[in-house]
Amino acid sequence: MKRAYWAVFGVLALCLLAGAGAYVLSRPEAGPARASCLPADKLGSEVHLAGGRFIMGGTVYEDEGPLREVEVGPFSIDAHEVTNRQFAAFVEETGYKTVAETGPDPADFPGVPAEFLKPGSVVFIMPADLPRGGDITQWWQFVEGANWRHPEGPGSSIEGREDYPAVHITYEDALAYARWAGRDLPSEAEWEFAARGGLERRPYAWEGDTLTPEGRHLANTWQGVFPLYDGAEDGAHLASPVGCYEPNGYGLYDMIGNVWEWTGDWYGPRQAEGVTDPQGISREASYDPRQPGIPVRVIKGGSFLCAPNYCRRYRPGARHPQDLGLGASHLGFRTVKRVAGTNLNGDGS
Repeated sequence: MKRAYWAVFGVLALCLLAGAGAYVLSRPEAGPARASCLPADKLGSEVHLAGGRFIMGGTVYEDEGPLREVEVGPFSIDAHEVTNRQFAAFVEETGYKTVAETGPDPADFPGVPAEFLKPGSVVFIMPADLPRGGDITQWWQFVEGANWRHPEGPGSSIEGREDYPAVHITYEDALAYARWAGRDLPSEAEWEFAARGGLERRPYAWEGDTLTPEGRHLANTWQGVFPLYDGAEDGAHLASPVGCYEPNGYGLYDMIGNVWEWTGDWYGPRQAEGVTDPQGISREASYDPRQPGIPVRVIKGGSFLCAPNYCRRYRPGARHPQDLGLGASHLGFRTVKRVAGTNLNGDGS
């Protein structure tokens, strides 16, 4: 598959190209002191959902609409994001190398400078230049050698972070893991149904209309003025181990915050129509105004970088486009298995 990768000039890709080769050493420490939050019997578990009808979509950003009633069939879903421990088991058995580890094939990108085709990924780095703190290239840098094993680049590791979400995962990587596990990536509708936890017409994945009801932090997000200061009032700076926050009504952890999660649906600037198990639009119709001509998939859930002043996508109805071949330090996934046994994302693209 040809990867629409470093030639993309979207939100993250702009950062990547502008910061290529700029390995910044003065980055904040990653994660809280905790190595794990869930008991052993919860790690690697799944939750079985009966499916049903719900109101899909949101009203904060234009691409969340229109609000509409849809229905999904029964399926099971990982109780938490796929962890480094789980991804390592997949790699150990198959010898799989992620896109960030191998880099793109130069033959697929004639004319692209060689420095943009090296193995690596995009890493969040808190800006050191305060006057330029609003410049996106100050907080996203392409770091050669960054991948799921080395989340912040060479010199970093996942030792002690086995139960953190696996990150720097592209769509191709996530789908490969899902197929190995005999599972699939969720459709956008399945993901949102699961994230809502049985609640109807609520902006968040919990009761109430605020991000922190009664002052409680129910997800790993950013507290403070992004990207200059994170107060870590939720107990985490950057990613956290899976399951550190209360589960939603279905017993699912981290559907909101921590890291973004891949879905199988192609992205368009408006929600796709359809009532029963909607699959989204076609690859040909996929379109992101910031990346014209580049097919993009939907990611959901927001991440530890979402803040009220920058990214309010820590809601079930929120969505965002993502280039298939681009991973990042705040992007992971979880998998599903449908009762019918069907795989919806069979094209592998």
